[in-house]
Amino acid sequence: MANRELELNSGMRCAKYMLIVVSFMFALTAILLIMVGTTIQTIFGDFSLFIDGHFSSPPSLLIAIGFILIAVATLGAYGAVKESVMLINLYGVCLFLVFILEVSAAIAAFVMQSQVRDMLMRTMNQALADYETDTNVEAAVDFMQSGLGCCGVVEPDDWREYYSYNKNETHMEADDVVVPLSCCANLADPYPNGDNEYNDCLQPYEYGCFRKMNFIMSQSAMLIATGATTVAFVQLLGVLCAFMLAKTLRRNKSIREARRWQLQQSLGVLISGGKMGLPANSAMSGYQQLESNGEVGTHEPYTYTPQSPSVN
Repeated sequence: MANRELELNSGMRCAKYMLIVVSFMFALTAILLIMVGTTIQTIFGDFSLFIDGHFSSPPSLLIAIGFILIAVATLGAYGAVKESVMLINLYGVCLFLVFILEVSAAIAAFVMQSQVRDMLMRTMNQALADYETDTNVEAAVDFMQSGLGCCGVVEPDDWREYYSYNKNETHMEADDVVVPLSCCANLADPYPNGDNEYNDCLQPYEYGCFRKMNFIMSQSAMLIATGATTVAFVQLLGVLCAFMLAKTLRRNKSIREARRWQLQQSLGVLISGGKMGLPANSAMSGYQQLESNGEVGTHEPYTYTPQSPSVN
């Protein structure tokens, strides 16, 4: 029986340590989600002029999921240390709720990815149209063009329609297009007559900004979608593992209690204050010892203290 009790204790310790390791892994995953969500949110913030407001929801949701997952992982580790079946079941339920949030974030990211192209074409052309009338738009467009090394939406010629200097034929030839300074890799010297309102761009960036912006936004959305989907399926395995471990702990506790009860019944004793005595109606209460001289003596019932390992 001592060997069986040892096997039960070993099984419970194994289940407990397994859940602690799983919770630690989920905590690391949560930190990774927070880092990815923060990075993508920073990228979206840099180009916020060209991004609709609802595009910031998936990275924000990813960050929130990360913090929630840290709290849930802490709950699971605490429940494992305390060997609480209730806390471990609650841990599994919370993991399932986090799984639903991750699936929601993945779906939102996939939908967002399909909308990137049309959104960028609309917002970037509108930004070129407002370039000379809004200083905030001017700063955002200059940051995009200089930072990404691009010019215009599709090509530098896009500025022909929106930039007012292209309407001044005295400063340009028929086939030339004047672009903002942020479009230029190399600048010419100012005009000899002292006109410094603009400088000639000797070598504007060859490609427009749409291609690079589309790549950045699409890849960011794809990273959110694939990351959330991958973690969600791992999370689902965590839910199953939590419920299986809770079931194992419950079974082991039930078996241990059942064996304790069987031990009490087989010994026919009552536990009180750590001492065990025979009950009054026990068949052994009327037992009489024989003296060495053959006479029958009446003695008090013996008190039996088991020597087996404690099952408490």
